[in-house]
Amino acid sequence: MAGMGTPRGPEFRSPDLHDHRPSGPPSSLPAPTALAGTARTARRWPLIATAGLVVVTVSAGTGAAAGYVTGHGADDAGPPFASGARPAPSGVPSDLVGAAARVLPGVVSVQVRTSAGGASGSGFVFDNRGHIVTNHHVVSAGGGAGGAGSVSVVGSDGRRLTAEIVGSDPDNDIAVLRVAPSAALIPLPLAAANTTRVGEPVLAVGSPLGLSGTVTAGIVSSLDRQVRLGGTVRQTAVQTDAAINPGNSGGPLVNARGEVIGVNTAIATLDGGGSIGIGFAVPIDRARQVAATLIRRG
Repeated sequence: MAGMGTPRGPEFRSPDLHDHRPSGPPSSLPAPTALAGTARTARRWPLIATAGLVVVTVSAGTGAAAGYVTGHGADDAGPPFASGARPAPSGVPSDLVGAAARVLPGVVSVQVRTSAGGASGSGFVFDNRGHIVTNHHVVSAGGGAGGAGSVSVVGSDGRRLTAEIVGSDPDNDIAVLRVAPSAALIPLPLAAANTTRVGEPVLAVGSPLGLSGTVTAGIVSSLDRQVRLGGTVRQTAVQTDAAINPGNSGGPLVNARGEVIGVNTAIATLDGGGSIGIGFAVPIDRARQVAATLIRRG
């Protein structure tokens, strides 16, 4: 089993596990982190199997090449293309193509640098005041709010902006950054409460393995999956089969209308591999409340 970097990130535990923590190896695999200035040697990850699954969180990726992937398998009905957009290739649902075009300008790569290394993940524009929502475990490499790390974001136009950590909530794995407002950073619409449905098509957008602007498609697999994502209390999460990989953490999970329904946080893997079609996102209702609270506290 090849390693993917130094483990970092919140805990995921299957709801089938007992509430007490085992005395042996860690019960989860936190997110892999890209370390700056160190040899890129593979490292083995600690492992515990639960019903044949090893569950890890995702945040870190390396590289800056752009990637773009669209999925298949959703209804072909949906909002019309923006003026000048090319028709979808045969077999690609036009609603998802249109959603991807609307969402990408509001998604950023998040990069953290410290004297000890760094990490990278994804985020999305929350409002027109320059607030960016991402995962706590992405920015925790910089020491969280008030930490000594350097945090920056790179927009879809390639422009890099220095970011300030406004606040971070480890239990919900949500953090808010602030950058200088820019016309190139377009806030994403958030889905209304209780409108997400099991089986509806979704897109996971972010920078897996540093491939900025990557879009993968799937469906909502479950709405109320009980998991632990960093804290000691079980939380409900949106489960999806859209491919989520290291570097996607903090990026949006969006519906076919281009509305954010969740913040991508964790995946399940077999034998330390990549995505196997079981990913988890913080529901947007909770993420919105946490982000608003962090912004208000400033």
